Amino acid sequence: MKIADLYIRVSTDEQADKGYSQRSQEEVLRRYCEVNHISVRKVIMEDHSAKTFIRPEWAKLLGLLRKHKHKSDLVLFTKWDRFSRNAPDAYQMIATLKNLGVEPQAIEQPLDMEVPENKMMLAIYLTAPEIENDRRALNVFYGMRRARKEGRWMATAPVGYQNRTMEGGRKTIIFKQPQASALKWAFEELSFGQTTVAEVWRQARQKGLDCSKNNFWHALRNPAYIGKIVIPKLKDEASYLVDGLHEPLVRTTVFYDVQDVLDGRKRKKAVKIVADEQLALKGHLKCPRCGGTLTGSASKGRTSYYHYYHCKSPCGYREKAEEVNSIFQSHLKDFSLNPVCAEVFKKVILDVYSNESSSTSAIKKQYIERITALNNRVTKARELLLNGDLDAGDYRTVKTDAEREMQVLEGKIADLRNDYMSMGELQKLLDKALVNLCIVDKIYYKSDRYAKRKLIGSIYPEKFTFEEIKVRTAKASELFEYIYLINSKLEGQKKGTNDLLSRLSQGVIPFGFEPKTYCLEGSCSIQLSYGTGLRFISRCKYANL
Repeated sequence: MKIADLYIRVSTDEQADKGYSQRSQEEVLRRYCEVNHISVRKVIMEDHSAKTFIRPEWAKLLGLLRKHKHKSDLVLFTKWDRFSRNAPDAYQMIATLKNLGVEPQAIEQPLDMEVPENKMMLAIYLTAPEIENDRRALNVFYGMRRARKEGRWMATAPVGYQNRTMEGGRKTIIFKQPQASALKWAFEELSFGQTTVAEVWRQARQKGLDCSKNNFWHALRNPAYIGKIVIPKLKDEASYLVDGLHEPLVRTTVFYDVQDVLDGRKRKKAVKIVADEQLALKGHLKCPRCGGTLTGSASKGRTSYYHYYHCKSPCGYREKAEEVNSIFQSHLKDFSLNPVCAEVFKKVILDVYSNESSSTSAIKKQYIERITALNNRVTKARELLLNGDLDAGDYRTVKTDAEREMQVLEGKIADLRNDYMSMGELQKLLDKALVNLCIVDKIYYKSDRYAKRKLIGSIYPEKFTFEEIKVRTAKASELFEYIYLINSKLEGQKKGTNDLLSRLSQGVIPFGFEPKTYCLEGSCSIQLSYGTGLRFISRCKYANL
């Protein structure tokens, strides 16, 4: 009497779609063995795909057949697609089983392997399931590609989002907090090009971001965060972006600023933030002797550590960190806006803001003209390509560069529509900003090392020396230079009218400043004037103040 092992395989989708079940297969196989007087040694139940033979239960069966040769004569299954859906792998496995003295056989598609013509039938039985798998995979692939073109996200949600099924069964991705807010902050922080990616990642993790550094790098390159879906290259169809149905996390301009930073086109020399609270000025100070950048470290004394800012060069310059920090903190009082000016500033800014909303159309016109010029450039390059005066590689370079710049400009146009807020929203923002400007020194004292370094960088865009701090000659940013000048004039005034506007006009900045200008990058606009009163505004859409 022959001995057989019964192999029963089913996958979840087959059981749901075709009605296969392990019980029905076992029943058919056992009835076949009874009729043909075959003894059943073992029943193997498998719930795994047949695309390969890397299956848990099949591996156990194969190990058992190798360990106990000639203990079984047959491996029975209902159809050949239960055995395999991959013809090359199936032929190899059939040869392996024959070497072990075991014959595989499908009871509903029996084949006598001694007859050469039956090998052709075996090829059909094995190839048909493989073709079915390939067709199904192709249908899924094109279906998912079609869905991407319609703006649907067809994968596990990226960092900061989560998958959600809406009413009607429509699937989308929505923000997942606090990761979304932390990642948005990371994009905005990196867009300035002043902090390393590793440092921003560490800070973002403290704010709630939960991802590895490698995944963080991938997220920074993912256009899904500006509401775009990537359509991969396929045959003659080049890769391109489409508008997604999900809500974007960051502005287009910020995203492309980050790409410039990562590609090295917009990167300032970033200084890694130190862990010690006592060395917040590290990397911002330069040596007055040799001009090098001062570093910082701690020296162990008998009872405690003493911190110093020192130069790495042989010049040997160093200063006690405690003294430098103390003088710098008291020096920040010079940059705290005088509360007397705060209300006047608020009125002036609100007045200028209401008058300058119309400037959006001028900037938008510049962007549209630039987009038109880029389209004309691509058209001209296409004509040169058709005439044989430009090769295909150069044309693709021109087209890719132009499309990327047009995407940035289109994003800026979209941002222009959202940049201007209502007067009520602006008043709330101004109230908070002016309060912060009046207590810059206190904010610095209460901040952690990250916030301190950001505040130092916003006041001093260039490195400075300890001597410059003491005599107040270090070059500060435009906004804080004006605040310092206004404060110093107010403090020095001993005579004059009690009228607030008149007092401010006596201490105003002298003539010679340029009129208001705009930059295509959307960075800032500055206006300085005086007459009956002080008029000052320094506006930057990227500023946090």
